[in-house]
Amino acid sequence: MTHIWVRAEGRPNEERVGLTPQGAAALLAKGFRVSVEQSPVRAIPIDGYAAAGCEIVPAFSWPQAPRDAIIFGLKELPDDDTPLPHSHIMFGHAFKGQHAGRRLLARFKAGGGVLYDLEYLVDETERRVAAFGYWAGFAGAALSLMSWIAQKQGHILGPVATYPSAEAMKADIAKGLGDDRPTALVIGALGRVGTGAGDFCDAMGLPVTRWDIEETAHGGPFPQILAHDIFLNCIFARPGTPVFVRPDSVSNPRQLTVIGDIACDPDSDYNPVPVYSAATDWQAPVVRVHRDPPLDVMAIDNLPSLLPVESSEDYAGQLLPALLTLDRLEAGIWGRARATFTEHMKGI
Repeated sequence: MTHIWVRAEGRPNEERVGLTPQGAAALLAKGFRVSVEQSPVRAIPIDGYAAAGCEIVPAFSWPQAPRDAIIFGLKELPDDDTPLPHSHIMFGHAFKGQHAGRRLLARFKAGGGVLYDLEYLVDETERRVAAFGYWAGFAGAALSLMSWIAQKQGHILGPVATYPSAEAMKADIAKGLGDDRPTALVIGALGRVGTGAGDFCDAMGLPVTRWDIEETAHGGPFPQILAHDIFLNCIFARPGTPVFVRPDSVSNPRQLTVIGDIACDPDSDYNPVPVYSAATDWQAPVVRVHRDPPLDVMAIDNLPSLLPVESSEDYAGQLLPALLTLDRLEAGIWGRARATFTEHMKGI
């Protein structure tokens, strides 16, 4: 019997989940065993999972789960050297040159487990079967606009918290925006992330320039970016990704005062926005990389958590068809993900 174990998220401000009670019911109907850890912060209450027939288990008990259980979470595990003997479904951030990723892969090697990275669950055309991208773009554009508003008010954006809905988020930001409308440039505008970012900008009435592969294929430089108030990077780092804002640009003449690095890969060798070195967080959403004129970078790496209910329901709905095939781990989506893991384990 295929056993999926939904773990509680330990990262601060992480309220999302990749399986809804409705999805759990579908897995149970197919004969799966579903265990769901209790969580004091999960946006979707535990009662729904219990009513669906899931086994409810203590929070953070996954290390003691049966060896054949497939541990399913979203964000990273505790960063220690504990070997990982289970199969894990999660965003590992380990396959694009991230330095912390090598430590994670070493833990899988030590324990004999397998990482099925959610970012690398792809169909036959290499398209991801599920992604939080739209809500990452939407929330990332929102925080970038909030950063711009804070600058106009003479300060740096302070701590942020979840919103009950996208409508509540837009209404809150509109209060501070007033009649001002900064210009924004979105790179990666045709993808999920860029679409979400562009939709938010449209909803707030911002003049938006949308770029994608055609506009960036020449590799730079990109002086047009500096001629906008806000730049939203929605391109995930990979070999061959151009550098969009070079380090020396921050001290050059520019209109640009906010960068929303929504893709957020500062730890990657291919970071296209190498003007900062570490992700920001909910307590300090931006880092100021230049003072006069100001240039703030927003680079939170769990942006969809700002809208945990909408983003969870959307993502879980996309992912459920793949989860329903977990009883065939060697084939299709899961076989391709396993092959990706095996390839990246070489040399670990």
